[in-house]
Parts: sequence; structure tokens; C-alpha cells
Amino acid sequence: QLQLVESGGGLVQPGGSLRLSCAASRFTLDYNPVGWFRQAPGKEREGVSCISRSGEYTYYTDSVKGRFTISRAKNTVYLQMNSLKPEDTAVYYCAADVAVRAFCSMSPGSYKYWGPGTQINVSS
Repeated sequence: QLQLVESGGGLVQPGGSLRLSCAASRFTLDYNPVGWFRQAPGKEREGVSCISRSGEYTYYTDSVKGRFTISRAKNTVYLQMNSLKPEDTAVYYCAADVAVRAFCSMSPGSYKYWGPGTQINVSS
């Protein structure tokens, strides 16, 4: 059982920046691929970014490339979000892949352990 929690969400103006953090409350994330996902009202949950267990491989959905950066440190995975747009508004979730893959998956179905989510609202 892996307990995750996100932090860093909130209200930001278009063009602004936020950094999200994902941490495990009891078990370490250091040996698991981790993904960031988001879900806007009325839309399907989509993969935003993921990072491999080693941190060597990272992936981004096309809409955030060049603006978002995923990284990891001890027991924590970050998502730096720059140049935010109103269409980035969503609930953002982090998830751990317990299968311990060599790379990482951008598919929500590959993950079973999720944080409760944090709201990002990009608006003037």
C-alpha cells in the first residue's frame, strides 16, 4: 500500500508558474516510475508527464512540452510548470507504478496508486 500526496496547487494567472510536489507518506518513491496526470471537468484523465525510476527517461504530452519539467529527488517527484495557460486548469494527480518498469507509462491504466489530487486554476 503506497500513500501519495500532492502539494503546490492553487490559483495562478496566465503566464505564471507553479511547482507541484509528489511525496510518499511512508514508502519511498525512489525505485518506482512516477507519472503526473490531470483531469479537467468533462474530460478524460490524461498523462501529462512521467519519469523513469532512474530519472534518465522523461516524457511529456505535446501540449506541455517546453513549458513543464519533471524531476525527482529523494522520495519526491516534482512538476515545474511555467507559462501556464487557462487550458492547463485541472486537477493534477501523481501516481506510482508499482510494477517498477525500466521506463515509464503515460497511460493512467498503468498506475494503481494515486494521490488525492491538487487543483490548478489558471485564470485572470
